[in-house]
Amino acid sequence: MKTNKLVVATFAALVSISSYAQTVDEIVDKHVAAMGGLDKIKGVNTLVIERTLSVQNMEIPNKTTVMVGKALRTESSVMGNSMVQVVDGTTGWMIRPAMMGGTGDPEDMPAEMVKQQVGQLDPFGALVNYKEKGHKVELIGKEKVEKADAYHLKVTTKDGQTMDEFIDANTYMLTKLKTNVQGQDGEITFSDYKEVDGIKFANTMDMTSQMGALTFVTNKVTVNGKVDESIFKKPAK
Repeated sequence: MKTNKLVVATFAALVSISSYAQTVDEIVDKHVAAMGGLDKIKGVNTLVIERTLSVQNMEIPNKTTVMVGKALRTESSVMGNSMVQVVDGTTGWMIRPAMMGGTGDPEDMPAEMVKQQVGQLDPFGALVNYKEKGHKVELIGKEKVEKADAYHLKVTTKDGQTMDEFIDANTYMLTKLKTNVQGQDGEITFSDYKEVDGIKFANTMDMTSQMGALTFVTNKVTVNGKVDESIFKKPAK
C-alpha cells in the first residue's frame, strides 16, 4: 500500500512539474496575444509617446521617441528648462539643466546609464520573443496585485539583469514591474490600457523610486509615424 502511495505521489509530482514548466510559455503567449499579437508588435518600427509626468505637485510634459531596437530620445521641460536623454545604439548623450546638476549643454551619458536605458529600445518588454532574445523566464507563482490575481514571472535578461513582472491572470496584461537600478529598488504599476492601431498601451504608470512617487499619464501614442533620425545625433556645444 505504501509503495502504491509513493508511486502515485511521485507521478503527481512529475505531472505538476511538467505542467508548471509549460505554464510559463502559456502565460507569455497569452500576454503577447492580449497586447495585440506578435505580428502587430513586430510590425512596429517607430513609436512616439506623449505623456504628462506628475511629481512633487508639478506637471511635466514628457515625449519619448523610439526607433525600435535602434534609438531612443526622451525629452521633458522642467520649469522652463529642457532635459533630454538619448540612446543611439550602444552610446548615449544627454542635456541636463543646472538645477539638475548639468550645464545645459550636450554631454556624454555614463556607460551605466546607457546600459539601463538600452532596455527601452525594446518598448514591448522582455517577455516578447524572450527565447530569441536569449532571456530566461521563471514562474514564481500566483500573487495578488491590487487585489487581483497575477502571475509572478522572474525575468533574467541576456546580459544578466533581473526583473519581476506580474501578469494579470484575467487580462494577461502587465500590471506591475519590479526592478533594481544602481542598487535602488523600483516598482511600476500599469493600468488603464487603451488600444492604438491594434496594440494596447498602459495609459497610466505609477512609479516608486528614490525620487519618490511619480505618475505618468499618456496623452497620445503614434505608431509608425515618420521620425527624423537627426534628433538622435548629439549636437555640437
